[in-house]
Amino acid sequence: MPYAIQTRLFMGGFHLDGFTWGVATAAYQVEGASAEDGKGPSVQDIKTLPPGTADFTVASDHYHRFREDIALMAEMGLKAYRFSIAWTRIYPQGDGPVNVRGLQHYSEVIDTCLAHGLTPIVTMYHFDLPAALDAAGGWNNRATIDAFVQYARTLFEQFGDRVKYWLTINEQNMMVLCGDAVGTVGNQEEARRTLYQQNHHMLLAQAQAVALCHSLVPDARIGPAPNICSIYPRTCAPEDVLAAQDFEALRNWLYLDAAVYGTYNPTAWNILRRKGVEPTILSADREILKAGKPDFLAFNYYNTITVQAPQNTPDMQTTHDQQTGTTEPGFYEGVINPYLGRTRFGWEVDPVGFRTTLRAVYERYRLPLLVTENGLGDCDSLDADGTVTDDYRIEYLQAHIAQMQRAVEDGVEIIGYCPWSALDLISTHQGIRKRYGFIYVNRTDEKTLDLRRVPKKSFYWYRDVIRSAGIGKACASPCAAYK
Repeated sequence: MPYAIQTRLFMGGFHLDGFTWGVATAAYQVEGASAEDGKGPSVQDIKTLPPGTADFTVASDHYHRFREDIALMAEMGLKAYRFSIAWTRIYPQGDGPVNVRGLQHYSEVIDTCLAHGLTPIVTMYHFDLPAALDAAGGWNNRATIDAFVQYARTLFEQFGDRVKYWLTINEQNMMVLCGDAVGTVGNQEEARRTLYQQNHHMLLAQAQAVALCHSLVPDARIGPAPNICSIYPRTCAPEDVLAAQDFEALRNWLYLDAAVYGTYNPTAWNILRRKGVEPTILSADREILKAGKPDFLAFNYYNTITVQAPQNTPDMQTTHDQQTGTTEPGFYEGVINPYLGRTRFGWEVDPVGFRTTLRAVYERYRLPLLVTENGLGDCDSLDADGTVTDDYRIEYLQAHIAQMQRAVEDGVEIIGYCPWSALDLISTHQGIRKRYGFIYVNRTDEKTLDLRRVPKKSFYWYRDVIRSAGIGKACASPCAAYK
């Protein structure tokens, strides 16, 4: 096969020769070294964070410790590492002169992955727009499209000989629907039309990057990485069903229909039109969108969302978190699902919803699927003996992997699974206290401490899952075997 991740369909379970077990991080959340070796500032470096929350100056110090971290990933038995490249390490101002030291750094990261038998899966843009481009209008300025395409060309030319799996834009839909939560676009300050114009420009940039990848690195594969989840109606009342369909179109299909088919989803477009926020589309844009069809679809999944028909409920959920219910006046209201448990941070837990989401995406687009994020954030801590007992994470992941395996049995083509995250990193808006990693990083929001790496109980559990090529009988009782 020309690339490490094989796009075969495996019925009845996963096989190590064709399904890739991986893990994921993002540059600004894990690297640190925010102003070293020529790196310019991104919007993440200059944004205002909640009081008491760690910034991204040091983060988990992955920039200096990537060799140690990748060695631990190899020890876990991983076959792929999904990481992002910081745009401002390559182009400190977003465009203009290239930063050679940034190219050298990521070349070393890629080579280290390959030396340890890990396939590098590279995200080109993960929430960290160059601050200089943002000051010039950001994605509302069509010049940012050209800057992104230049950046993409540089990545393909410099790393395309070794990187055969590319992700264009991480969670583009979240940057539009709840940019205030992820720290990219301010929903509270910017007009909705502007947000959807930015989305349109990102779609154009993505399509051009896809076409460019196919031209420059023909043996590579490339796709988008939105945040996708099933949407439930609160009841079987027809009005609630329609509300769920409206939100599903706006949250999921608006982005994926444009990425795969090169056209806007009609239901989502009608909502934008009725709200008066539809973007301006130039005559050449439609051909650009159609020319950049992806080879696979990546997506992040954490939970499902439940909505009801609009009732102007006083206590309805609003958009403060990318994984909680949202509201669009006149179309839907987010509500709590009484049948689901919730994490310490209020996110609903729905492993079966993972299966329904996988089925829905595959049935709609018939492209191989790569799961690029799935995981549980919690307040992990060191035990008295210096270990970390995270049974809750093991149980969460076991349930989701089991449902993923069921989705394969349903006929869904899944080529890999990269849970979030490889090691503890700085949550976008909740700091280091919200930990996702298989590897504990010894720091707090207030103090960097020694940044020591400690494999958690889940580290050894995931290692055995990989060795057994799936959940299997050996992992039926995940918590008992790893005390």
